[in-house]
Amino acid sequence: GMNMKKVAVILSGCGYLDGAEIRESVLTLLALDIEGIEYSIFAPDIQQYHVVNHIAGEPDQSATRNVLQEAGRIARGKISPITELAAEQFDGLLIPGGFGVAKNLSSFAFKGSEGEVEQSVIAVLQAFKTSNKPIGAICISPALLALTFGDLQPTLTIGHHAGTAAEIEKTGAVHQVCETNDCVVDTTHRLVTTPAYMDDHANLKDIFQGISKLVKAMVGLSK
Repeated sequence: GMNMKKVAVILSGCGYLDGAEIRESVLTLLALDIEGIEYSIFAPDIQQYHVVNHIAGEPDQSATRNVLQEAGRIARGKISPITELAAEQFDGLLIPGGFGVAKNLSSFAFKGSEGEVEQSVIAVLQAFKTSNKPIGAICISPALLALTFGDLQPTLTIGHHAGTAAEIEKTGAVHQVCETNDCVVDTTHRLVTTPAYMDDHANLKDIFQGISKLVKAMVGLSK
């Protein structure tokens, strides 16, 4: 039967240059809704690495923002600190992308394969993995899986970007090239990944198709 009733979603802020990718986040919630899957949204209650002006594309040194409060914008206020995420209450975990994943949830943006994952995020990832529940990661979020589970040699994708793929593979993970409208399923480790805006010029419909396939694959893994 269908065992994917509720999924936990982790956001890394609000805005692709310093937080969660807003379109990926919304399309993730839409894809879950279409499949009839409930969700709860979480984020760490920490300061963002920095704040980026999304028009200029440059950091605003005078500004500081909180990851949980910023993610709350996407969640319409219905969000909890990641420390309250109890894996046993969910059937799967989903992490949209955006630079917040590589700057706030980890230091992958700065240190690549030598980067570290935020402790509260590691705890959640390990809890879902230990209980054999599917984890879906979008865009740059597969880097979190590589940094946390690299020694298990999971198969992941970040799309086509050779430099990022090389860093992913330094962790022990196996990178598989993938189109935006598709996803990569590691049935052994119950991990599903899709590139989304790893291609800056990707079409929204292709991104949604990839995310939709990812959600369907998670459902398949939970049966």
